[in-house]
Amino acid sequence: MLTYIYMIRHADSPYIHGQEETRGLSEKGWQDAQRVAEILQAEQIDVFISSAYARAIQTMEAAAKQTNQEIKLEPGFHEREIGAWGVAFEHFVQAVEYVFANREFAFSGGESNAVAGERGIAALQEVLDHHRGKKVAIGIHGNIMTIIMNHYDPSYDFSFWKKSSMPDIYKLSFKEDQLIQVERLWNDNDKQ
Repeated sequence: MLTYIYMIRHADSPYIHGQEETRGLSEKGWQDAQRVAEILQAEQIDVFISSAYARAIQTMEAAAKQTNQEIKLEPGFHEREIGAWGVAFEHFVQAVEYVFANREFAFSGGESNAVAGERGIAALQEVLDHHRGKKVAIGIHGNIMTIIMNHYDPSYDFSFWKKSSMPDIYKLSFKEDQLIQVERLWNDNDKQ
């Protein structure tokens, strides 16, 4: 029996310093979320789960509403904290590259890939344990999504994160707890 996990990286959301949890989607992000809903409708999703961050929830809202389902919140899927919330990184991409290259390293007030991975993988394992044989859509963020996927296949690394889009959709096929296939469902031409 296969379990299908759909990693839904949130749509475009303008960065607002200090509003990591509450910042929502841009107008373009809302348009792309409609396309996410169309793609997920064809997949016949059984369960919707999301990070509690507004942009992840909003990316999934239309898809959940069309099936009259609620979105269950899972704090383990929140974005990795690269550093203390009061710290703005001048070179954010380079900071992300550094923590991917140094798995145990954490900037002040932030999480290392190892620590973020522990919580993200534990959250995914809970999903696999409780929803065997189902199709589960997870509203998630780019860093934590990549860290989780990297646990199962090291080719999902910093360069993968850098190439993924907002939004993005990856269908992960699991046989028991083993990842056997990953298929990208989002096409960059899908963007509005």
